Amino acid sequence: MLDHWVVMPTRLPLVLRRCHACAAGHFRADGKFRVNAHHKLLDAWLLVLCTSCGETAKLTVLERTPVRSVRPELLDRMHANDIGLAAELLQDPVLRRRNRVALDWDGAWRLDTGGPGHLDNEAMDVSVGFAARIPVRPVRLIAEGCGLSRAEVERLIVEGSLVSAVRLGGKLSGDFTFTLKR
Repeated sequence: MLDHWVVMPTRLPLVLRRCHACAAGHFRADGKFRVNAHHKLLDAWLLVLCTSCGETAKLTVLERTPVRSVRPELLDRMHANDIGLAAELLQDPVLRRRNRVALDWDGAWRLDTGGPGHLDNEAMDVSVGFAARIPVRPVRLIAEGCGLSRAEVERLIVEGSLVSAVRLGGKLSGDFTFTLKR
């Protein structure tokens, strides 16, 4: 029997960027946008606030873009300060690279295992899905989902009782499956 686990975001991740006012390193996004028009060209930014001093910084979304090339629904969502759009944009690697920022997902996700009924099986096959691109160590997910310590999960990998087609060391942000034999 195949169990399905899902890694779900619980809030927007923190943005890792140095604050020019207080030198703190974390900003939070709350879905606020600023759109500015220069004749027939648009600039748009996602506004983020320093978690330490509250200073506002801007992450460039559009820069000198012709109005006609911007989808009307995108512009409407920015004007409405759509938090869902902010989440989508923060996931965009091009936007993060252009603005030289990274994301901090600590405390911004949870693992939904569908209940504790699977833990008493002798062998279990699990499919882990990600609702967003959240980089997490598979060892941490397996430990949390099965109620084990990380050291115990590492031991199970070494002795061959825990196997997967993907490498379980390091971080993953894409779907994977594993089999655990007790």
